[in-house]
Amino acid sequence: MTSKFTELAIDCVDPASLARFWCAVLGYEVLDSEDGLVVVGPPSAPQDEEHSGPVPPSFTFAPVPEGKTVKNRLHIDVNPTDRDQADEVRRLLGLGARRVDVGQGDDVSWVVLADPEGNEFCVLAARRP
Repeated sequence: MTSKFTELAIDCVDPASLARFWCAVLGYEVLDSEDGLVVVGPPSAPQDEEHSGPVPPSFTFAPVPEGKTVKNRLHIDVNPTDRDQADEVRRLLGLGARRVDVGQGDDVSWVVLADPEGNEFCVLAARRP
C-alpha cells in the first residue's frame, strides 16, 4: 500500500485572501472555512457527472503570525490549459502575482512568480503529449 498526495498545507498571514488568489489561479472553490483555516479544491462534479482521472490535491491555508522570510524549499508548478504561457503569466500578474528571481537564469522554459504572500511558483510552458 502507498500514500496519495491529497492536500498541500500553506502557512500564511491572510488565509482568505490567499485562498481567493489560488482559487482564481486554479479554478478551485472554497470547500471549507473554519477557525481561520480555509480549504480550497477542485469544484465538485454535478450529481449526474463523474470526475475521470486523478483528483487534484486540495490546499489548506492556515493563519500564522509571521510572514514568509526565505525561498520556498517546495513550490507549486502550474501549466496553462487553455492559453499559452505568456498569456497565462499576464493573467496571473493581473491577479496579484509578481515576477521573482530565485537564480533561475535567462535560458529556462518556465517563469517564476510569487503569490501575494511571496510563495514562489512556476508557470511551465505548455506540455505536449
